[in-house]
Amino acid sequence: MRLQKIDASKLLLALIVLIFFLGILLAVSTFRSNPLEEAISVNRVINVLYVIEDERMPLSTYVLMYYPGTKRAAIFDVPGQIGQRIPGINRIDRIDSIYDPSRISHYQNVIERLLGIDINFSIIITKDNLVSIVDILEGVEIFIPTAVSYRDDEQLILFPSGMTVLDGDKASVYAAYSLPYEDNDLEMFRRQRFFLGLIGRQIQMNNMLKNKDASKMYHSFFRTGMNRRTIRLLFDEFTNIDIGRTNILSVSGDLTEVSGQMLIIPLRDGNIVKLIVHQTLAALTRDIDDHGAGTLTVEVLNGTPTTGLASRTADILRSSGYDVVSVGNADRNDYQNTVIIHRAGDEALVKDFADLVRSNNIRREFELADMDEIDLQNYEMKAQITLIIGRDFDAR
Repeated sequence: MRLQKIDASKLLLALIVLIFFLGILLAVSTFRSNPLEEAISVNRVINVLYVIEDERMPLSTYVLMYYPGTKRAAIFDVPGQIGQRIPGINRIDRIDSIYDPSRISHYQNVIERLLGIDINFSIIITKDNLVSIVDILEGVEIFIPTAVSYRDDEQLILFPSGMTVLDGDKASVYAAYSLPYEDNDLEMFRRQRFFLGLIGRQIQMNNMLKNKDASKMYHSFFRTGMNRRTIRLLFDEFTNIDIGRTNILSVSGDLTEVSGQMLIIPLRDGNIVKLIVHQTLAALTRDIDDHGAGTLTVEVLNGTPTTGLASRTADILRSSGYDVVSVGNADRNDYQNTVIIHRAGDEALVKDFADLVRSNNIRREFELADMDEIDLQNYEMKAQITLIIGRDFDAR
C-alpha cells in the first residue's frame, strides 16, 4: 500500500513537471510563431503589402517598408502596368494579370521577386470597404492642387482645389477615378498622395482604434493573414512613422508595346529596381546621425532628350535618403555635362551628394557676400541643391 502511495506521488510530481515544461515550450513557441514580434525584437525590416482592390483587380499596390530600429519607413508603388514574365505561362504580361483575391500569396510572390525582398504581411482593402474604413477614421485629409470637374457616363467627378477632407464616399471615388486627359504619372501621383493620407490618418486615430468595438469593426473591413493582436502591434509600431518625411517611390522602366499592350518594362532586367530597393533599405536602417542626406532638399532637372531620366534619378536619390522636392525639365535638353547648383551652407554635404551622382561640376548659386543684394522678402525659396542632368550622367 505504501509503495503504491509513493508511486502515485512520483507520478503526480512528474505530471506537474511535465505540465510546467510544456507551458514553457508553448510560451516560447507562441513568441517564435509571431514573426512581427520577432522582427521587432531583432530590428528586422518589416514589409507589408497593401492592395486597394476593385472588382477583384488591384487599383493600387504598395509595399510599405518599416524599420523598427530607426522608426523610419518608405513605400514602393507597384503599378499594375509593370511587365513581368508570368510563372506558368512563360510570357510577359501585366503584373496584375495574375491577381486572384483568393490566392494573394501568388501575387505577393511575384512582387517579392520584382523588388528582391520578402513580404511579411498583406492587407487587402476593397473599394467598397474603403468607404467604411475612411468613415471610421473620420475622413482623410489631402491636398488637391487643381480642381477636378468631370462627368462621365456613370458619375460626376468633382473635387475642389486646396486642403480637403474626404469622407468615405468621396475617398472611394478619389482612389479609383481616371480621366481621359490625365497623364498616367499624374494619376499615379494622385493615388500615392491619397494612400499616404490614409496611412497618416490611421496613425493619428490609432488610440481610437484600440477600442474593442472600433477595433473589431475596423479590422473587419480588410483581409489579412494577421490575427487581431498582430495587427494592433503593427499599427502601434506605425505610429512612430513620420508620414511627412516618408518617401514613396514608383517601380519604373521603359514604356514598351508588348503583344499589343503598353507595358512598363523595368530597366536592365529589373536590376535597377532591386538596386533602388536595396539603397532604400540601407537608408532606412542607417542611423540618421551618420549621414546628412535627409537634411538636404533636391530639385532634379532633365537636361537631356532622354524621357523620364529626371524621374528615375529622383527615385534613386530618394532611395538614398534625399528629400527630392521637385522634378522637371531643364531650360534646354542639350547639356553635355551634369551640373550641381547648390544653395546649402554645408560644403561637406554637397560634396557627399556630388560623390553620389559622380559629378564634380559644382556651382554655388550666390556667394554669402551677395546676400545684401537679394530681396529676401520676395525671394522664392528653392531646393538646397538643383541637379541638372547632362549627357555625361550615368544613372547607374
